[in-house]
Amino acid sequence: MGSASPQDPFYIVREEIQGSIGKLQSNFHRWEQAASNTGEYVHLTKELLTSCESIEWQVDELEKTITVASRDPAYYGLDEVELSRRRNWIGSARNQVGTVRTSVEKGKSNSAMARHQDLTGTSRTNHYSSQDNDDYIDSESDRQLLLMRQQDDELDELSESVIRIGSVGLTIHEELSGQERIINDLSLEMETTSNRLDFVQKKVGAVMKKAGIKGQIMLILFLVVLFIVLFVLVFLT
Repeated sequence: MGSASPQDPFYIVREEIQGSIGKLQSNFHRWEQAASNTGEYVHLTKELLTSCESIEWQVDELEKTITVASRDPAYYGLDEVELSRRRNWIGSARNQVGTVRTSVEKGKSNSAMARHQDLTGTSRTNHYSSQDNDDYIDSESDRQLLLMRQQDDELDELSESVIRIGSVGLTIHEELSGQERIINDLSLEMETTSNRLDFVQKKVGAVMKKAGIKGQIMLILFLVVLFIVLFVLVFLT
């Protein structure tokens, strides 16, 4: 008991979240290399904060399953070692996401302060010709369009991941409900069998009292002969 199967819903969801964390860290490295006064930096900042919020929610939901399992670990086939391993992973995931969130929020604040200083500073002379300005605007528009398309694709992937996690959660609920029904049915059958045995014992006791000593001896001999016949039929034929 305590060894978790690769098909354990916890590990399926954990792999989904770990993949999201890997993608989050990849985008975070891109964000660190991007200049703070570019459209790419602004886009990555928004995307990273959105991803952090989504992953934190998924980790919270997964932690709830650990809380439920810890109330009766044996029922779910777990032990304290496995529960501790799962709690450690939850803590590690939170730390990874929290580190990214803290850095991005700090960078966002610094970037806003820098833009404010630029706006309140001295005016700068425009050295670009009208044609250069048009080319710059066209280039920047293409870049913004590309970033918007990338964001749409990433949001679609995030939505699919949330749907998959929700489906796994529903599967966990159905499995738990099925196990509860099986246990209830087994308890009912055991109670019914116990009642029948009590009834038979009372009947046998009544018969033994009515039969007297000789009748009891005859009944015992009859049961012994019946047992021998059944033994021969079952094991020797």
